[in-house]
Amino acid sequence: MTEALKHECGIAMIRLLKPLEYYQEKYGTWRYGLNKLYLLMEKQHNRGQEGAGLAVVKLDATPGNEFIFRERATGSSAISEIFGNVASNYEKVPTEKLDDPAYAKNYLPFAGELFLGHLRYSTTGKSGISYVHPFMRRNNWASRNLALAGNFNMTNVDEIFADLVKEGQHPRDYADTFVLLESLGHHLDREVQYQFDKYGKDSGVKGKELNDVIEENLDIPFMLRRASENWDGGFVIGGLIGCGDSFVFRDPWGIRPAFYYMDDEIVVVASERPVIQTTLNLDVAQISELPAGQAIVVKKDGTVQFPQIIEKKEAYAPCSFERIYFSRGSDADIYRERKELGTLLLPDILKSIDSDLRNTVFSFVPNTAEVAFYGMTQGLENYMQQVRFRKIREKGENISDEDLTRILAMKVRTEKVTIKDIKLRTFISEDKGRDDLAAHVYDVTYDSIRPYEDNLVVIDDSIVRGTTLKQSIIKMLDRLHPKKIVVVSSSPQIRYPDCYGIDMSRMSEFAAFRAAVELLKDRGLEYIIDEVYQKSLAQRNKPKEEVVNYVKEIYAPFTDEEISAKMAQMLTPAGTEAKVEIVFQSIENLHKACPENNGDWYFSGNYPTPGGNRMVNTAFLNYVEGVDKRSY
Repeated sequence: MTEALKHECGIAMIRLLKPLEYYQEKYGTWRYGLNKLYLLMEKQHNRGQEGAGLAVVKLDATPGNEFIFRERATGSSAISEIFGNVASNYEKVPTEKLDDPAYAKNYLPFAGELFLGHLRYSTTGKSGISYVHPFMRRNNWASRNLALAGNFNMTNVDEIFADLVKEGQHPRDYADTFVLLESLGHHLDREVQYQFDKYGKDSGVKGKELNDVIEENLDIPFMLRRASENWDGGFVIGGLIGCGDSFVFRDPWGIRPAFYYMDDEIVVVASERPVIQTTLNLDVAQISELPAGQAIVVKKDGTVQFPQIIEKKEAYAPCSFERIYFSRGSDADIYRERKELGTLLLPDILKSIDSDLRNTVFSFVPNTAEVAFYGMTQGLENYMQQVRFRKIREKGENISDEDLTRILAMKVRTEKVTIKDIKLRTFISEDKGRDDLAAHVYDVTYDSIRPYEDNLVVIDDSIVRGTTLKQSIIKMLDRLHPKKIVVVSSSPQIRYPDCYGIDMSRMSEFAAFRAAVELLKDRGLEYIIDEVYQKSLAQRNKPKEEVVNYVKEIYAPFTDEEISAKMAQMLTPAGTEAKVEIVFQSIENLHKACPENNGDWYFSGNYPTPGGNRMVNTAFLNYVEGVDKRSY
């Protein structure tokens, strides 16, 4: 992607099911859990580079000793920093004690059995250490302690916040992370109190025995059901409870992803499947996906439950952007799907170059479009094979050696035309010279095409704002003097904001929206903008369940091809010699390539939750009224 988006966070949870002595004997270290957590987080570094944190719970810590630990840091090197800080606790410990799991269990911090890790990208504009997960709620009762981390964005924070206030609470912050922590913490308190009253008052159990009974009978699924009754958004939320229970809970629309593995030694949950495979050296078939609306709950005694917290919604809509861009391409299914996305573009690509493969060079915008490029070129090779076969058949038995040699020599021409200077990106500042600097993030391989003879086709995984295309990519490619530049997007046109974890919240950010507005003006249809505004304004204060996405009417008068052509016109820099065309994936083909991940609201405007319609309504009102702020 030419314009990196801040997006879904990553989580990792580990529960060791054996005593630390077991891992010391089998794997040579009681730090087995910490080591695996580090790998799970580092392998998901793509999901968050603004901060990272971890929490650890010790089972059966004696009174007077800490039983829950946390470490957090900000910045792209946060993972190394937090694990370095954990390791610093052991620097002065004698080797014989450091290698003793019993000593570690009793005296060393972070020597526990429950681990929760988080990688953060902010999609709300709030930053700083206080917004880095895991969040914690502390109490002298172990069962009332909660460490929480998640990959989520809630669309109805106002409603959840209001519910807490009605309960008599005074939340300290309006951010969804704080609100969810207080919501879950509140219902955890109520569950503990219920068990306290049930066994303490009614049965007369006291002291440690009462504490043990409360912890044994904590109903985590009930707590999750009560807390999440009014949640609207995409989420995977993980929690550690101080007494030793843990959970990961996925939204009922399946928007955010979660995968797990379990055996008699360990339970592991992560945001992506291949990171579990690599970390534990597993086959793909050994990893399971957590179903929508379901939780994985591990009790203190090691028993594992899979309760259905909320019924899977009819509008089941796993995020397709995970498949196109966000998730690691090393996942077997995602790799295959990204290749298919490239292959399905073949008819439109051939149309754009008049099937002139002899005079066309194919390339990609590094680095995330590379897999789609492989799919595109394999499709082209198959097409070329058919062309060769047809030409040979047409010549018949009397084909000359010269003609046969020429036909067999026909091939798809591919080059690495664009190069991304990753180091340069870290230097770019926010001053007035930023645009000029941004233009040099990418570079070209000179003499990789024949000037004024070749078409140049470059594939990217998506086009959001189009800023980098206009300021850098097209200018740079035009230096090679192609006859025509065809920019291909393996995803459809991004037309609508996201509210479930991707940092796309303003209508003006989308090149497709700007193109549609310009087309309305070109054709004397500006009144449609006002009509949509009045309809949107009339539902500003309606309950989210009654809000309709009228922004679709902005695009309705035009075909996809008309909007693509307008985008190409708007994004072509002044002075460009080559003709520029933009080709987009169709939504239909997106679903063919990614049949299990049909969440396409950023392309179609079909939001799976009511909060999505309310958010896009707010985004459009903000656009028309000139309000430059997020719509969630």
